[in-house]
Amino acid sequence: MTNTVSLPTAILIFDIDGVIRDVGGSYRRALADTVEHFTNNEYRPTPEDIDKLKLEGDWNNDWEASQEFIRRHFDSQGKLQKLHLDYEQIVAFFQSRYRGTNPEKWTGYICEEPLLVNSTYFDSLTQSAIPWGFFSGATRASATYILEERLGLITPILTAMEDAPGKPDPTGLFHTTEIILDKFKLKEVDKRTPVIYVGDTVADMYVIKKAREQQQNRQWIAVGVLPPHVQQESSRREAYAENLLKAGAALILNDLEQLSISRIKELRDKRNNG
Repeated sequence: MTNTVSLPTAILIFDIDGVIRDVGGSYRRALADTVEHFTNNEYRPTPEDIDKLKLEGDWNNDWEASQEFIRRHFDSQGKLQKLHLDYEQIVAFFQSRYRGTNPEKWTGYICEEPLLVNSTYFDSLTQSAIPWGFFSGATRASATYILEERLGLITPILTAMEDAPGKPDPTGLFHTTEIILDKFKLKEVDKRTPVIYVGDTVADMYVIKKAREQQQNRQWIAVGVLPPHVQQESSRREAYAENLLKAGAALILNDLEQLSISRIKELRDKRNNG
């Protein structure tokens, strides 16, 4: 008798920041602190400023985004030629705010991050035989802290900053997919089984666009989640959602748990019948 592989409805891969945890008062706050510090208190980016920069699709890494804000500020002042930025100093200051200054125990903004999903959501995926994992631009230590210590997941599949190039490069998405296929013995999985990537930024949506260009033999679907900081005003919420749709999102959600098993099946069927 020939062994057959039971095909999952989909493979789900999640971003972390803005999807699993609210980073409005942590990463974004540390970014603003860093820019303010290195511009000698002359400029502190607002949440709207940060969104605008990230809409460019190239600034998923908040250390690099901090540096770019600083560079643009001094460029606007006509002082760029005299600027000598030390990237490592920028990273160190950022981390002193985000992680804290105690090397033995994290005491920074990360400790205050609200979770945006319950661990039972992942239990429901597992019970429905839907394999899942994470691809994030966060450091492995930060991502592991949230996923394992805060959320209580047991050694989840994770591709972090140290493991792949930054978004929108899809290498990390491919890497996570391959780990899932190996772990669940799905190497022979039907190519019609989609990989759904859930993120909250334009860069996350671009990851799927580039994945389609580089690996056309598999279905890649982008799902956008609106981060909490844009949901307070309807106009801002609608504008943010529109930008995610323009960047390639097939669906926009207010939170991850709205991506129910039935919605996952609808996405798959729509794509297969499209």
